[in-house]
Order: sequence, then C-alpha cells, then structure tokens
Amino acid sequence: MGKIIIDEGMCKGCSLCISACPFNLIRISSKISPKGYYPAEVADPEEKCTGCTLCALTCPDVAITVYRARKSEGSN
Repeated sequence: MGKIIIDEGMCKGCSLCISACPFNLIRISSKISPKGYYPAEVADPEEKCTGCTLCALTCPDVAITVYRARKSEGSN
C-alpha cells in the first residue's frame, strides 16, 4: 500500500511522473497552480498505489513524496 503526495507549488506539470507510474495513477490537473502551471495530481480512488516510488524518482523538481505502509510485525 502506498500513498502519493504531490506538492502543487513545486510541480511544473512536466508529465514525467505520469509516464513512470506503472498503474497510471497520476494525471495532469485541470486547475492552474499559483505559479501558472497545470500540476500533476493523484487519481487513485481504488488505492492501487504500491509505493514503488518510480514517480518520485522521476520527478526533476522533487515535488513528489511517496509513503508506504509498514508491514505488521510478525508477518513475513
């Protein structure tokens, strides 16, 4: 389980994260940011994000943070 957080203030809407996501969970927003860009936004209503971090690793503006759920203790 993963959760993608995109900092709208830092994102310039380059779309590299969209290409990097294996589950197509990121899209370009229809809203303009205060800096005048159409930033990326997360589109994951079914919570399919695995926390692979490919989107964050691809982002040239370091605008993406990915959180992963920890495995519960005692599980393999």
